[in-house]
Amino acid sequence: MKKLLIKLLPTTLVKRISALKSSVNVYFIRLFASSGFLASFYYTFFSSQFRREHKAVLLGRLAYAKSLKHIGQSCVLLRRNVHRLEKGLIMQPRRALFAEAYIGETVVCYLDALGSEELCPEERKWASDVLSSYFRVVGSSKKIDIARARFKGHQNPEQENQSVPYPHKDLPNCPIDYTQLLTLFQRRRSTRWYQAIPVPEDLIRQAVKAASLAPSACNRQPFQFYVVNDAAKASDIAQCAMGTAGFADNLPCVIAVVGDLSAYPAERDRHVIYIDGALACMQMMLAFETLGLSTCPINWPDVEQRERMLEQKLELDYHQRTIMLMAVGYAQPEGGIPFSQKKNEQILIKEAS
Repeated sequence: MKKLLIKLLPTTLVKRISALKSSVNVYFIRLFASSGFLASFYYTFFSSQFRREHKAVLLGRLAYAKSLKHIGQSCVLLRRNVHRLEKGLIMQPRRALFAEAYIGETVVCYLDALGSEELCPEERKWASDVLSSYFRVVGSSKKIDIARARFKGHQNPEQENQSVPYPHKDLPNCPIDYTQLLTLFQRRRSTRWYQAIPVPEDLIRQAVKAASLAPSACNRQPFQFYVVNDAAKASDIAQCAMGTAGFADNLPCVIAVVGDLSAYPAERDRHVIYIDGALACMQMMLAFETLGLSTCPINWPDVEQRERMLEQKLELDYHQRTIMLMAVGYAQPEGGIPFSQKKNEQILIKEAS
């Protein structure tokens, strides 16, 4: 009906109506933006744009609670608390007593995790080693002593080859300088035109390994990489995003980077999936570049229809939220690359004197 009216009405009238609609819209936005209550009222009754996020966060919280009772390959609470213990161990100066508020739940969670046949062996070893180091150095208090007694018998007596904090001097030497790194950054350009050559699985695994080393809040790593390494299927997935018209059929491989809201018990952390996921994506793209493969990060719009489309194709849970798609492949030598002038000094904001 709307399209029909646009065709029937004079162009000048259509423009006037559109301008009036925009003015009224800005007026109402200004009104509802004047307070938090009115803003919530607006998004409750006049817009459903955040509805999926609201539901996904709540379902994520439920999935988090369930994950504590049914521990699989990984346990987010254990990962978070063991990382917190590590930060306490490296504190300068280290306190005689620390982690009293959460050491009890950490040991209980660790003992529950030991009963899981699926738990990743490396995660189990890391938790065991850090807890052993913690109880060797921490002082005595009622809460700590109860946790220590529960952990007794699981303590690792070995002091070597442990997955525990280490001094900065033990890091490997940096093999590249700034100029070399800048060259890598300059080579990493968003590539949309690829050769019809399959992407080797082993190179994808290498890139994922590099991505896994990216920083993550409390080491929870709340994301997964859904690899679609088939040209026809990759094209189908790419078309779920907006902005891929004209080149979606040219993609040999697409990786969907998906955040998992079940990593958090509270709403305050709902955006961490995007921070951690983006950090990992950047390392992945740079890793692919060193492996001779080009990439293109594909913006993922928060549009309900698109969300449902990808959710069905990848069989995602509702509390899993797509962060972005990433095209991967061998670049066409003559394929065009947008110049994309980058900001430089404009993004450097100096502290006011």
